[in-house]
Amino acid sequence: MAGAAIAGLGMTEMGKVYGRSSTSLAAEAVRSAVTDAGLALTDLDGLLVSAGIKQDVGIGLAAVLGLSDLSVLNQVNAFGATAGVMVAQAAQAVASGAATTVACVFADSPLRPKESAGASYGGTGRSGPGRTARGLAGWSLASGATNPNILYAMCARRHIERYGTTSEQLGEIAVAQRAWAAHNPLAQMREPMTIEDHRASRWIAEPLHLLDCCLVSNGAVAVVVTSAGRAEALARPAVHLWGHGQAHAPRRMQAGSDWGLVTPAARSGPQAMRMAGIGVDDVDVAEIYDCYTYTVLVTLEDYGFCGKGDGGAFVSDGRLAPGGELACNTGGGQLSSYYMWGFTPLSEAVIQARGAGGERQAPRNDVVLVSGNGGILEHHSTLVLSPHERGGS
Repeated sequence: MAGAAIAGLGMTEMGKVYGRSSTSLAAEAVRSAVTDAGLALTDLDGLLVSAGIKQDVGIGLAAVLGLSDLSVLNQVNAFGATAGVMVAQAAQAVASGAATTVACVFADSPLRPKESAGASYGGTGRSGPGRTARGLAGWSLASGATNPNILYAMCARRHIERYGTTSEQLGEIAVAQRAWAAHNPLAQMREPMTIEDHRASRWIAEPLHLLDCCLVSNGAVAVVVTSAGRAEALARPAVHLWGHGQAHAPRRMQAGSDWGLVTPAARSGPQAMRMAGIGVDDVDVAEIYDCYTYTVLVTLEDYGFCGKGDGGAFVSDGRLAPGGELACNTGGGQLSSYYMWGFTPLSEAVIQARGAGGERQAPRNDVVLVSGNGGILEHHSTLVLSPHERGGS
């Protein structure tokens, strides 16, 4: 969408950040993003808020920040697709004149000292005495297919059985992203990883190993969206929004369904790229939502970087690693850096579009593609970003 741009980025410390509420983290991220843009909190007339696992930050954040004269205020939730949806909504508000300067923020704080990351999801989707369900929900409860690990494993298994994809090919994604994370000071996991390390990591839900699965993190990320002209005059390089798209498809697990093999990315991606006037060959940097390695593979297929079923071969041979053909998840993604839902790929996209990646900066950054995925491959958003105004160079 011509006419809107991201002018500010704010990020807190990520990972094992204890003793702070999601609201406190969100407020810090918004203040940081506003300062980054060279603005004041009083310049904000819009605020969009998203909460993660804890679901404990909402529109009350406006009062915490002292924002008493907002034109746009909402809590947005499309799970991992939320970041792209929020930026699109903010841009539309700016374009329509409903607001001039909109902050979009995500915050979460599920980690607790001396508890495992898995405990952050405690009770979610688990069976127990007295719990009942009907139809497919009853089948899921009886079979134990009640959490994202198991359901994403089912999707990956379908791809393996249909197309011959291998665990080692999924491992190539994890290894490539760890190599990028080594140069990201905010990344939780920076030590080198090999395919052998991936193979040796314990099973979570076959065919997914531990190193196929994303981290759990405490922290917050915020961006400030304003008009392109105004952003160009502010403190940091403007990141222009060229296109956006979203698509949603409730999970269909019946016989004959393509669930898990074709995702809403197949509609969201082309929609955003058409709006931007680009194709996949024009993409310099791809920041792909990576709750699991499989999510990266199937999204690249659905975006058209390769044919359906060819994702395993496409991600092999270091293609996504530093120095490879496609700069993908250059901060390490959610597998190795930090888990802030769709704000993980969005934050890194802003950094790359600004040319601020340091040792991990991609060699070209004219077109940056950002994906968000929510549910069990049910919700998708796509953004096309650039350091240039659309039609510029």
